Amino acid sequence: MIDYSSTNGFNTPYNTAPFSKIKDQDYLPAFKNAIAEAKAEIDTIVNNEAAPTFENTIEALDFSGEKLDRISSIFFNLNSAETNETIQKIAQEVSPLLSEFSNDITLNENLFKRVKAVYQSKDKLDLTIEQQTLLDKKYKGFSRNGANLPEDKKAQLREIDKKLSQLKLKFGENVLAETNKFEMLITDEADLSGLPDGTKEAAKQLAESKNKEGWLFTLDYPSYIPFVTYADNRELRKKMSIAAGAKAFKNDDLDNQNNVLDIVKLRYERANLLGYKTHAHFVLEERMAETPENVQKFLNELLEKAKPAAEREFQNLESFAKDLDGIDRLQKWDGAYYSEKLKQKLFSLDDELLKPYFKLENVINGAFTIANKLFDLHFEEIDTIDKYHEDVLTYKVTNSKGEFISIFYADFFPRPGKRNGAWMTIYKPQYIKNGDNSRPHISNVCNFTKPTKTKPSLLTFNEVTTLFHEFGHALHGMLANTIYPSLSGTSVYWDFVELPSQVMENWCYEKEALELFATHYETGEVIPMDLVEKIKASATFHEGMQTLRQLSFGLLDMSWHSQDPTQIKDVKTHESKAFENTTLYPDVKENCMSTAFSHIFQGGYSSGYYSYKWAEVLDADAFEYFKTQGIFNKTVADKFKDNVLSKGGTENPMTLYKRFRGAEPKPEALLKRAGLLK
Repeated sequence: MIDYSSTNGFNTPYNTAPFSKIKDQDYLPAFKNAIAEAKAEIDTIVNNEAAPTFENTIEALDFSGEKLDRISSIFFNLNSAETNETIQKIAQEVSPLLSEFSNDITLNENLFKRVKAVYQSKDKLDLTIEQQTLLDKKYKGFSRNGANLPEDKKAQLREIDKKLSQLKLKFGENVLAETNKFEMLITDEADLSGLPDGTKEAAKQLAESKNKEGWLFTLDYPSYIPFVTYADNRELRKKMSIAAGAKAFKNDDLDNQNNVLDIVKLRYERANLLGYKTHAHFVLEERMAETPENVQKFLNELLEKAKPAAEREFQNLESFAKDLDGIDRLQKWDGAYYSEKLKQKLFSLDDELLKPYFKLENVINGAFTIANKLFDLHFEEIDTIDKYHEDVLTYKVTNSKGEFISIFYADFFPRPGKRNGAWMTIYKPQYIKNGDNSRPHISNVCNFTKPTKTKPSLLTFNEVTTLFHEFGHALHGMLANTIYPSLSGTSVYWDFVELPSQVMENWCYEKEALELFATHYETGEVIPMDLVEKIKASATFHEGMQTLRQLSFGLLDMSWHSQDPTQIKDVKTHESKAFENTTLYPDVKENCMSTAFSHIFQGGYSSGYYSYKWAEVLDADAFEYFKTQGIFNKTVADKFKDNVLSKGGTENPMTLYKRFRGAEPKPEALLKRAGLLK
């Protein structure tokens, strides 16, 4: 049984999740019980005989359902990081219940009447900016989810939402199952030619763990990426590459083509029902970008700048591969391999040269030291709180006054129950209630190479920037300092949420920062300056191609969501058309991006993938400010902390950004950093 009281929360240190005490079979009854409690809280608001006020309606609504939120966050976080068949089955059962409950709230006429009454009298109320934002958000939460619809349309909306929640889950489960299903066992050592020792050792260890002879490779990133980057055997690279690109695109029971078509059509139908032209029009109303037209314009302007550079880089890469190995036409499985070779030639720099300086523990401590210098945070590893897997590290975060700031969970290695990729998530939000500042519980989840018998976990430079990226999101959550939970931390416009994460990556390229943590794991030697210079010089290597790739994903997302999808019959045909202007490599008939594009079909990035590039404009502009004043300048760091990191979604993000920077962001900083400005 999950023992949670809404007054004290869990009876645990810092009110942390009691993972070891929760059994899988506890979730369903806990959800049902918490939904019933949350409904009772809503009834109390609705049945209040006093006239609707900000406090008794809007504020009460924001603080309702706390128990349900905590149980949901624990359950769905585990469904991503430590799932099993039982949890997946419960997720399928629980998701419709949650979407029904959510609809019960947004379609509750009497509740909406109270919210509307407060909203219509807002000019007479003496509200703070945060209260005004909350009131707007609550009102829109109803109006944008059907509260103004007639009864028959409300029923239709409920049905759509229920179907969507199940389809998105199914989509994700198929991708995970496909990732776990593929294994490539190599028994001839000659086929390992080109692979780094660490990669070979990890593959041998994985084979042994499954009682197999040889070297085992999978589609998990720490296995897949080194293989397609270093393996000399082109046929095997091809096999790996096609397997990765064919996830959920095989016309079998794990195929996602129909799921994709059903999801986009239901989203379109839902948007129409609510009076919007398309799903993208609905989503972007609550984003900095505002309209699909603005997004298309933004992506196409960047495309215009990046495409000539990308084509030049691709031609160079192709002639390099031809000179080196007589390759006439570069294929997708050649890209990473020859890029790495060319990078080594141009900069005498490769990941294997850098990895010894990036031992995972040192990089973590480096991120902590930088957070301390910038934002006055102190991280202490503790073993007094529960964890959901033995690999998870747990920290107590305080400031220099010794005040408790946050709990931080860090989960860094792949395993079968964990989806690929890297993300930040929240187990408990920050808020202020009855004068008490209730602090957040934040988690970073990544998939880095596990230590082997002879080597610690050594990160590629790309993994170092990934760690800093997710840690930036974590700081956004940890430093939250708002009254209301729904405006706290990363609860901001989706195209603003990537600013704190992307800005943190910049410190990975700075000598002053690298000297704090990039030390050789065997000798303790600080990373040599010539390597730091090479890292900086190579930072814009193939930036045109990288930008083109990101833009292609953004354009694909918009092609699914900013038009009427009802006539789309074939996923692959539609996708190929969307990629027309951004294609460099020949198409691979077995492959399809959309069927495993979890960001937009399972996560929250539908009509929002452009925000990675959008946030790069913000982050380049923001970091330029740090650079002019010094990368550890306390005044700039305080302005960033006070106006961006701590404010959550309490004000319009552009207002917050201008308060930090003094002006709106300019794309020039990004184009300059990327080497795309003439």
